[in-house]
Amino acid sequence: MKKLVVATGNPGKLKEMQEYLTDLPWQLELKPANLDIEETGTTFIANARLKASEVAKALKKWAIADDSGLAVDALDGAPGLYSARYGKTDKDRINRLLAELGETTNRQAKFICAVAIANPDGKIVLETEGICPGEILYSPRGDGGFGYDPIFYVPSQQQTFAEMASVTKSEISHRGVAFAQLMPQLQELSRNVAN
Repeated sequence: MKKLVVATGNPGKLKEMQEYLTDLPWQLELKPANLDIEETGTTFIANARLKASEVAKALKKWAIADDSGLAVDALDGAPGLYSARYGKTDKDRINRLLAELGETTNRQAKFICAVAIANPDGKIVLETEGICPGEILYSPRGDGGFGYDPIFYVPSQQQTFAEMASVTKSEISHRGVAFAQLMPQLQELSRNVAN
C-alpha cells in the first residue's frame, strides 16, 4: 500500500476521505499534530495546495489536502474561507449567517471543496474543485451532518444536508463531487507511483 498523508489533524476528515478512496491502493495517515500549516491562501484551492505541498515537503511523503466552505451570494461569498471560524460553535455560525441574511429573498449559496495532492517534493500533481449548489433556509431542518448542514437546502433532493441519508450526501456534496472528479486521475497516479 502506498502512503498518503492527509494534511489535517482531524481523524473524522481522514475517515471521510478513506471512504471516498476505498478502491485505491493508498493508505491514509494523519499529519503529525505538531506540524501546523498556516492557511494564508485567498481561495480554497490555494489553501489546499499550500497544505498539501508543505506537509509533503516536511515529511518527504505524498500528501493530500482539502479546503472547503460555504459561499452565500447575497453576502458576497461570505463566510467563504472563514466558514469554520464564523462562530465558536455550529449553532453560533448558523445563527450569525441567518442574522446577516435577515429577510433577504436571494438565498442562493454553494458549498465548495478544493482538493490537492502533492508529491514528496511538494509539487502539486493533482487538484480539483467540487461544487454543490443550494439555498439557505430561513431556519434549520434535520438532525444529521454538522456545520451549516441544517440550513443548506439542495433543491434537486428537496432536503437539507442534515436531512439526507449519509450515502446521498456523500454522492452529491461538494466533497463527493471533488473526489469523484479526482478518482480517475488518482487511479492513474497510483499505477505510476512506486510504494
